[in-house]
Amino acid sequence: MTETSLEDTAPDDTGETKGPPAPAHTRAGFPAGGAMARTMGGAMRGDLTQGPILKTMIAFTIPTMISNLLQTVNGTVNSIWVGRLIGESALAATANANVVMFLLFAAVFGFGMATTVRVGQHFGARSIDAARRSFGAGVGFCAMLALGTGVLGWLFSPALLHALSTPDASRIEALAYLRVIFITMPLSTISLMVAMGMRGVGDARTPLHAMLLTVAIDIALNPLLIRGIGPVPPLGIAGSALSTAVANFAGSAMMIWTIYRKDMALRLRGAELAYLIPRRAEISYVLAKGLPMGAQMLLVSSAGVIMIGLVNREGLDAAAAYGASLQLWNYLQMPAFALSSAVSAMVAQNVGAGNHTRVGRITITGVCSNLALTGALGLAIIAFSRPLLVLFLGSASAAVPLAQHIQLVCTWSFALIGIMVILNGTMRAYGEVVWPLIVIFTAMYPARLGFYFLAYPHIGAEAVWWTYPAGSAVSVSLTLLVYLRGGWRNRRHLAVPKG
Repeated sequence: MTETSLEDTAPDDTGETKGPPAPAHTRAGFPAGGAMARTMGGAMRGDLTQGPILKTMIAFTIPTMISNLLQTVNGTVNSIWVGRLIGESALAATANANVVMFLLFAAVFGFGMATTVRVGQHFGARSIDAARRSFGAGVGFCAMLALGTGVLGWLFSPALLHALSTPDASRIEALAYLRVIFITMPLSTISLMVAMGMRGVGDARTPLHAMLLTVAIDIALNPLLIRGIGPVPPLGIAGSALSTAVANFAGSAMMIWTIYRKDMALRLRGAELAYLIPRRAEISYVLAKGLPMGAQMLLVSSAGVIMIGLVNREGLDAAAAYGASLQLWNYLQMPAFALSSAVSAMVAQNVGAGNHTRVGRITITGVCSNLALTGALGLAIIAFSRPLLVLFLGSASAAVPLAQHIQLVCTWSFALIGIMVILNGTMRAYGEVVWPLIVIFTAMYPARLGFYFLAYPHIGAEAVWWTYPAGSAVSVSLTLLVYLRGGWRNRRHLAVPKG
């Protein structure tokens, strides 16, 4: 391994740095007109290989961040509808069902990210037919996986809820909710895959518009389907799940309609529809890269469950304070994850185009943007921690001072986590997914839990909160080591296969 800097020039195999991609008309599979035609400035719509890096990154990040925000708000509002219109048992039922669904979507998300990277690489190389082939294979594979999972989930939902020790008071409602979610899972899977594919070809605005439509329909339909409307009988908690499915269908339909209306790179027509049947070459890549990325999500979520268990040992006030803190951290992490999506899409296209010299600048811009955005948001959360925490805990709660202390100890560490997420976005675009998985495992378990058990005899409950900075410091240190000294750069000529 050789040491490099963030601004590594990364020449190609001939020893020369590759220049801009060849003109569109010289590349196979590049259509002559429609949305793929070049603009007056000479850039292809969705092209992330040219132009000012910061401006391009911000234009991509903001819609993605707003989409994530809307999705979070939608989940909160739906929980309010369920809790207010049905009751606490129904709210508990959705919580139990959502645990199962998160595990399933972690795998789909990993496959979706692998597909996004593959599409972005081909798009950057101007191999439009190959991009369509990768997109079709990813969507077809995940849709079939979701369909099979939906059928099995419908049949085995009672056993799943029993394994989760779902309380008897909410088991019937959880079963109704979970079965509707399972049977409509292909709709939500297609929605996720299409949105991620569009980001791979540089379009972050259409998924935002689709999310706006999805959230509006979901929020409006939830109370109507729960209570019943016109000829539609009251569906109870199943109505909440059905509302989400209808909203996802509307969002997917909007994105697909936009793809065909604008004749985008992802559109499939005629014989191209056969690309939806997964082929070995594409599915091998999706599985090889998608499984480790899905595993990363599972590691993070399982570590979160362990943290909740450690916090619960410290009593009710600690649990309440930590719960309120998590609500704020959900928003604090949004800039880093949105920036990581932007970095991954930009790097994937530049890898496909052979513009390796631009990759280092994209990564540095992403890291600096994360420090600025996450740092500013973190400072705002700390400065206004009391009024923000009171929203969740109430002004008279004894947990508020403890929650403020937790914010002081932990909040700044999310800027470090953001650095790790950005660097992982770059390595992911080169196809490196195993080392980030190893780093996350090390940071979440040996580092974080090791610190807790070593420190707890000396500082007591403080050890729980300081596991965040300890784990973050280890994760960013190891990620920087892999990024700067890892051999993943030497495999860049393998990142994009021919055509």
